[in-house]
Amino acid sequence: MIIRREKYLKRIKGYVDKPVIKVISGMRRTGKSYLIRQVIDMLSEEGVAAGKVLYINKELLEFDFIKDYKDLHEYVSGFFKGKKGYLFIDEVQEIAQWEKAVGSFFAEQRYDIYITGSNSGLLSSELSTLLSGRYIEIKIFTLGFDEFLLFRGKKARDKTGEFNNYLKFGGFPVIHNFDLDEELTYQYINSLFDTIILKDVISRYNIRNVKLFLDIVRFVFDNIGNVFSAHAISKYLKSQHQKIGVETIQNYLMFIESSYMLYKVRRYDLKGKKLLDVHEKYFIGDTGLKNALLGFKEADISGMLENIVFLHLLRENYKVSIGKLNGLEVDFIAEKQGFKVYIQVAYLLDSEKTREREFRVLQKIKDNHPKFLLSMDNLPLSNNAGIIRMNLIDFLLNSRRLG
Repeated sequence: MIIRREKYLKRIKGYVDKPVIKVISGMRRTGKSYLIRQVIDMLSEEGVAAGKVLYINKELLEFDFIKDYKDLHEYVSGFFKGKKGYLFIDEVQEIAQWEKAVGSFFAEQRYDIYITGSNSGLLSSELSTLLSGRYIEIKIFTLGFDEFLLFRGKKARDKTGEFNNYLKFGGFPVIHNFDLDEELTYQYINSLFDTIILKDVISRYNIRNVKLFLDIVRFVFDNIGNVFSAHAISKYLKSQHQKIGVETIQNYLMFIESSYMLYKVRRYDLKGKKLLDVHEKYFIGDTGLKNALLGFKEADISGMLENIVFLHLLRENYKVSIGKLNGLEVDFIAEKQGFKVYIQVAYLLDSEKTREREFRVLQKIKDNHPKFLLSMDNLPLSNNAGIIRMNLIDFLLNSRRLG
């Protein structure tokens, strides 16, 4: 089933025929290739002839002959023969020094250029300098819960039940081909994990001690939503009779981040009004990865709910940090175009102690920006002292409530 990803199409449509390179980035199998095809279909619907569109997918064997920027330049130039057109290059990082050809195409001012990549090195500092002011990045994520429901179709009548499926299996679009069969779905996600780790991390960064590296990945996945440091990982591995330096761990974490499989979120001191450089949190690019690798555990639900809200905020184009105020923590500070919102996430507000703990930090923030307390309780929407208490599923399905 192909579902139009309208949120991303709308963002891209605003840049069609504009003099910027459209860089579509994201983890493998998040649907970048399907999105490109949907953009091509959109152009066709608007009257663009097929002969004016060239789509190169480096995952297809027919394009294996394009090894480097010279091959790319020759093939594209030969296809268009000096005429204007629309150029799409999928998984462009597989072409050596591709940026030289793309920079040349842009300078010719004949092409509307779209490229995708599965590694953040795609926009390394060197590339950013080379294409400075000439590209716009559009980040693609796995399915949000609203999109997940579209894929489920008529089966999605029970939103709570479907959210449990979403929590357990995540949002990779392809899993819907398996009808969420647990064995088939987790087998697929595990194979995807192996591909990402091997192609986008281990091979790319020439990691030699693969076992130790995977132990670090498992530690991070097992601590999603918890504050920890590279020093804490080093200490843990030492207890397992494995010795590794803090600097190496920091490098490994950056390598994993580069594949979009992991996101580091910095803490912001609300009192001192500055970002802190220690004890970050990490969130995973899709909860299905954690569950397929480590197994689904009820005890991890709080952290996974945070993870789902975090990815939801990224899909909505928010910049996200964690708040710190007098020893208390705000789960998320989300900002976009001058708008700011504070969000606290809890599993259930089933005791006075839990409610007091979750409300306390939001009550101590003395500005007028919206403050949300999200949980899985089926309670009526309420506003307590300026704090909006809301069901987490309702929040995911109606982000207009943020404003």
